[in-house]
Amino acid sequence: MEAREIFKHVDHTVLKAFTTWEDVEKLCEEAVEYETASVCIPSCYVKAVKEKFGDRINVCTVVGFPLGYCVTEAKVAETRQAIMDGAGEIDMVINICDVKNGKMDKVEEEIRTLKKECGNLVLKVIVETCYLEKEEKIALCKAVTNAGADYIKTSTGFGTSGAALEDIELFKEYIGKNVKIKAAGGIRTKEDMEAYLNAGCERIGTSSAIAVLSDK
Repeated sequence: MEAREIFKHVDHTVLKAFTTWEDVEKLCEEAVEYETASVCIPSCYVKAVKEKFGDRINVCTVVGFPLGYCVTEAKVAETRQAIMDGAGEIDMVINICDVKNGKMDKVEEEIRTLKKECGNLVLKVIVETCYLEKEEKIALCKAVTNAGADYIKTSTGFGTSGAALEDIELFKEYIGKNVKIKAAGGIRTKEDMEAYLNAGCERIGTSSAIAVLSDK
């Protein structure tokens, strides 16, 4: 698979707690040059990125990140502000506490609420697979589908482990036809990226794409 084809599926990402404006500018300049699908950045930088880069870049940000257990109202406020600031895509973290408590109806309703805020914009749902049992993953596939989200996403990259190909296969079996898959966490080589794309992922979340696919 050629590098330029892989870049079309990459959410070029920088989400470290100590991310600086210089880091974000560099990420965005690379995203413009290599035509990545988006940049995934902390929400505090969304407005400044849109002011500097405008429509040259598709901005994704995270909500309820990275633990997901804030109340729905907080996630709604985050989502609303991020969209006002110019975000075109939202990656939300589910409330894993609710999953572990068996409150799947509540999880589904939260996803539905955030999708309503997003409207025609893209909502990706981070389920953090490293903390889930198989039956919980299956239940979340159904919740994401029923709530009308655009993507199911494996991981934040801040958990005990990241994406796994067996989870992609599981997702493909249980998500609805309108739900796409994003793999993230620990994807650091061209071989990794190709493997996840070939497995059926539409997006790859990684900070390594430029380093491993370009001549820089």
